[in-house]
Amino acid sequence: MIPEKLKKGDEIRVISPSKSLAIVAPDQQNLAVERLNRAGFKVTFSTYAAESSHSISNPIHHRVTDIHEAFSDRNVKAILTTLGGYNSNQLLNHLDYDLIQENPKIFCGYSDITALSNTIYKKTGLVTYSGPHFSTFGMEKGIDYTLDHFMKVFTETEQLHIRPALDWSDDRWYLDQQERQFYSNPGYEVLYEGMAEGISLGGNLCTLNLLQGTPFMPSLEGKILFLEDDLLSDPPTFDRNLQSLVHQPEFSGVRGIVIGRFQKESNMDDDTLVQILKSKKELEQVPIIYNASFGHTTPIFTFPIGGKVRIKAHPQNPTIDLLEY
Repeated sequence: MIPEKLKKGDEIRVISPSKSLAIVAPDQQNLAVERLNRAGFKVTFSTYAAESSHSISNPIHHRVTDIHEAFSDRNVKAILTTLGGYNSNQLLNHLDYDLIQENPKIFCGYSDITALSNTIYKKTGLVTYSGPHFSTFGMEKGIDYTLDHFMKVFTETEQLHIRPALDWSDDRWYLDQQERQFYSNPGYEVLYEGMAEGISLGGNLCTLNLLQGTPFMPSLEGKILFLEDDLLSDPPTFDRNLQSLVHQPEFSGVRGIVIGRFQKESNMDDDTLVQILKSKKELEQVPIIYNASFGHTTPIFTFPIGGKVRIKAHPQNPTIDLLEY
């Protein structure tokens, strides 16, 4: 169930199912609104989006209310999360999935939002999206690739070829917008060759793994996994998180894997990543592309969760294509 694409004048609702909008600097909020307005959209905020909280996240019933109101409001055409955090999985058994299924629309975010986007797809069949948060659009520099792919995924329908970003950055841009360092991006890397076509799934690996053993975990059969992790996931942590996913029922049905770029503080380099991947014999027949432009570095491309994708893991010319999204 692919939601309708956006048109000029459509309303985008900002919600905070994880951390609150209150922690985003006002000038960054203003820039994000201005940028989305320039793109042709109207930005509105949920009732509790900016509720201030002394705990990790705001009350569960407030966050659930905002999600339900955004899906049920016929004027809202897309839902954009404020930013990530740690505990959006608190909301999963409180959501009205019938309401969501009856009011399909774009739902986009990444990081901790992985728990919500994959669950919504599992419970309703609605294609959701791993892509920028609202706060991402408050970035002054290095946003062009992110915005370009956001617009293409949400306004176009033809097959979309995902090219690597020309450069990448891993600074805390939200603390210092000016002193930023960008590195040339050599492009995708290939571990195991092959071509695969299937349904895309995934996002942040450690968050996806929170769904294991619950009614909210999507089937892995026929899937192409897009996996990334943040600076808290060092090589041993990523190794065991990936191993846990490999142990899941139907993992043998996984058709391909795309791994996003790691943050510098994770201390993951290409040699270590390859060593981890090669330690798992279950992966030997799976085409694998790594160092893709998504995750917790910037910029990032938007990809569907539940959409149809194709990857060609050819060493000389690896490609990622969105077929139905």
